[in-house]
Amino acid sequence: MKNILKIIAFATLIIVVSCGKEKTKLADTRETVAVKVSTPSSEHVSFITASGKVEAVQNANLSTRMMGFVNKVYVKVGQKVSKGQLLLSINSADINAQKAQVNASITEATAAFTNAEKDYNRFKALYNDNSASQKEMDDMTANYEMAKARLEAANQMKNQVNAQLSYSNITAPFTGIVTGKFINKGDMANPGMPLISIETPGEFQVMAMVPESEITKVKTGSKVNVVIKSTNKLLTGEVTEVSTSAKNTGGQYLVKVILDKTEEKLLSGMFTSVQIPIEKVETSSLVIIPKSALVKQGQLTGIYTIGNENTAILRWLRIGKSFGDQVEVLSGLSADEQYIVFAEGKLYNGAKVAIQ
Repeated sequence: MKNILKIIAFATLIIVVSCGKEKTKLADTRETVAVKVSTPSSEHVSFITASGKVEAVQNANLSTRMMGFVNKVYVKVGQKVSKGQLLLSINSADINAQKAQVNASITEATAAFTNAEKDYNRFKALYNDNSASQKEMDDMTANYEMAKARLEAANQMKNQVNAQLSYSNITAPFTGIVTGKFINKGDMANPGMPLISIETPGEFQVMAMVPESEITKVKTGSKVNVVIKSTNKLLTGEVTEVSTSAKNTGGQYLVKVILDKTEEKLLSGMFTSVQIPIEKVETSSLVIIPKSALVKQGQLTGIYTIGNENTAILRWLRIGKSFGDQVEVLSGLSADEQYIVFAEGKLYNGAKVAIQ
């Protein structure tokens, strides 16, 4: 009986050992993923965040200086136009009548001036020969100067009428796209009222509003990040102008940012968030990691850390403020822990990794 029990115990021991070896063999056959690791940084760039709007660098709202009914609108919103192309015409019958009157006045003034000039030259010759008195010469000179002045006044009146006529035909000041049409045929156009808006696509800028408490920290030439709120796309740009007055902007200072060339489709009027860097700050209490290292699953955000025996461990985090392409970790990762920033294969919780 004792021999049977010894045989059973020995067989059980062999089975247990064999199972352990088999498990060890399975664990060792896991694919090893090559990874790069890093530790959190406590240095980040402090930002001023300002709201703004996208607009074309070259844009214009066209209006007129005369009052009249619109005869015809020749363009539609979204249409491409060339410089000098006729966009809109305003009824100018009264100005045309004034132009006819002015032309008649010029004809009359020209004839009077020609006659006065001949008399002046004739009396000047007689005066030089002592055949005319000083008073006669003075009268002819005065008559000549008055005729000359009347002709000049008529010509200036013609220039004024032509200028008014130019405001009855609204043309494109540059090549671009019509972005707005604020009047229709038959409507009354008033001086200063916007009629058509036009812009040149391709080059865009952002006009951001910065409070007075922060404006002194903004410098011309600073490189900034611009987040398009509707698409959540990150673009870059450069501060080109910093306003020195908030008289007409309600205590907010305008900062102009020229956006770098991008393939992202932009439209004027899109709202943005502009991150303007101020200075680098060293704060030991902050834990800063790159956004590219984050792992998102639904509403959860995490990161892969290095566990025992070089295995990847998924750690869930609580995220704080963003600083450009970096983000603050409020909890879930300490300042001295290593995390995976890049993997050459697919990572999963418990995956075997080789640190490069």
